[in-house]
Amino acid sequence: MKTIRLFIIALFAATMGLTASAQEQVQAQQPATKTETFKVWGKCDMCKARIEKTASAEGATAASWDAKTQMLTATYDPAKTGKDALSKKLAAVGHDTEKYKAKDEVYEKLPACCHYDRSK
Repeated sequence: MKTIRLFIIALFAATMGLTASAQEQVQAQQPATKTETFKVWGKCDMCKARIEKTASAEGATAASWDAKTQMLTATYDPAKTGKDALSKKLAAVGHDTEKYKAKDEVYEKLPACCHYDRSK
């Protein structure tokens, strides 16, 4: 009886060790992501679509812009892109960010409904 009990305990311990090892390998394979929220000026649903599409094109795996707060929440792999690169790309398509201001000529080409107050 003691032999069976010891065998079951040893089998259980070995199974737990293999499970922990497999979980560590899965976690090591998943790339680390970072989520940041920052201000991006815009005004309407067209802005929302443009901002989210631009962030995704620059490498964000998820992007959500809120028109009310004018805050973009972007999730990305820091090895591929970053907040600075996202901000630069957004300014290049006409949307001011906390760090970069869009060129006037690019901003002026936005549809009229997308012209936000730039007197910040």
